[in-house]
Amino acid sequence: MLLWINGPFGGGKTQTAYELRRRLPGSVVCDPEHAGFGLRRMLPPELRGDFQELVSWRQGVVEVLDLALTRHDGVVIAPMTVTDSRCFAETVGRLRELGHDVHHFTLLAERETVLRRLRERGLGRLLRRAAGKKADPGRNSWAVDRLDHCLERLAGPEFTEHLWTDHTTVPKTADRIAVLAGLELLPHHEGRLRTRLRQARVGIRHIRFD
Repeated sequence: MLLWINGPFGGGKTQTAYELRRRLPGSVVCDPEHAGFGLRRMLPPELRGDFQELVSWRQGVVEVLDLALTRHDGVVIAPMTVTDSRCFAETVGRLRELGHDVHHFTLLAERETVLRRLRERGLGRLLRRAAGKKADPGRNSWAVDRLDHCLERLAGPEFTEHLWTDHTTVPKTADRIAVLAGLELLPHHEGRLRTRLRQARVGIRHIRFD
């Protein structure tokens, strides 16, 4: 089974994916973004655009996820923003055509909620400077510029199941996904502080330094 977690940038995809992995024994996270940024790094800076426009990315994601779903016994979780209908058909749709059990979920939130979450990513810029890396001030700006487009496109019926996350927690979002996918998660018994610290570690591990 594949759980594809969609949503706008800053929508909570990665945190939800790793919450599912933590509470679903045998599951793995296979992040299509890794392949995309690898392809971008191969190109000269002036040619680095949206990697989802590359046929190699779309085909590669399908090939790798097909392999994982075929050879791995547990659930595969893919957190990835996809708003273009053609790209969606050539990734999520293609995996379904190959016979895989694909459950797609879009995490949505009000614009103000997503903007607040993006502001909280400012920690990443501090860590980049502490590591001696040049900060990329345009990364969050790009996400903000794309926010309205993402929210509009992802609200469409083709991107169901829609889950609103403004007034819920990551563990509760994971619980809802599990119910809809027919899965049983381990119970969530952590206190609020421990949960926040663990989620902070997940966020730090996924800061890109390239």
